[in-house]
Amino acid sequence: YQTLYTCMVTIAKLSAPIAPFFMDKLYQDLNSVTQKETSESIHLSDFPKFDQSFVDQSLERKMENAQIISSLVLSLRAKEKIKVRQPLQKIMIPIANQQQKEEILAVASLIKHEVNIKEIQLLEDASDILIKQIKPNFKALGPKFGKDMRFIAAEVQNFTQEDISKIEKEHQISICINEKNITLELEDVEISSKDIEGWLVANEGSLTVALDVTITEELRKEGVARELVNRIQNARKDLGLEVTDKIKLTILDDQNLQAAVSENKEYIMSETLTLKLVFIDELINGVEVEFDTIKSKILIEKI
Repeated sequence: YQTLYTCMVTIAKLSAPIAPFFMDKLYQDLNSVTQKETSESIHLSDFPKFDQSFVDQSLERKMENAQIISSLVLSLRAKEKIKVRQPLQKIMIPIANQQQKEEILAVASLIKHEVNIKEIQLLEDASDILIKQIKPNFKALGPKFGKDMRFIAAEVQNFTQEDISKIEKEHQISICINEKNITLELEDVEISSKDIEGWLVANEGSLTVALDVTITEELRKEGVARELVNRIQNARKDLGLEVTDKIKLTILDDQNLQAAVSENKEYIMSETLTLKLVFIDELINGVEVEFDTIKSKILIEKI
């Protein structure tokens, strides 16, 4: 909350010349709670100054890793048409060094929550699992190396897995072309990974993510439970219930739905503030819910 407060006050001061009335109102509202600002109006306060102590490069790297990894996993989900509400078991991430390992572990819980996966496995040696492919980036090579480009491209095509690993870890590699030593940088090549059976693989820069797309029966049932929770929450909202209101939930019996609910009953009741949950064979009133292969009805009653 302190970070959010600092950001809002700073943005208010920076934007005050552009939106004077709104930013002064925001400033007044924030300061009425904290009493941290001494100026009566935002227009009488000092303009913000850069503070080097606020810069945390380690945290920035961790969050950048979290953003890239999450983006890669979500793109793989979209490619396979797997909804984010459907839990998946695991992602594998090859790591270059101990620092990268620690930085990813620091944001592992955030990544798992964001992309809805159970486990992150960090691979110190992924050569036996992930097969990398490399090709020259002609847009980068052309301006830098001119007529030597085609010879460099041919050499890149012959890179071994060890060569690819080296340029990923060190961001550069030295090669000999026409009796000249040339240093290739990571942006001079394009690296990708072959898909593994049951997995999808994606790359960005030196980061590679492999996503296990196998949906077990247990995972499928949990996905059904999450979809049901979403429908219940929408129905609560449509009924005008407060977020703290407790409910009784009645569900029209459906064999597939009942199995999923039974195994995830505690989660469903906790998320929806349900004190009593029952299945019945016939339900006249209520709201229809339909997703995947499920078609049922639910009735919500405030307790």
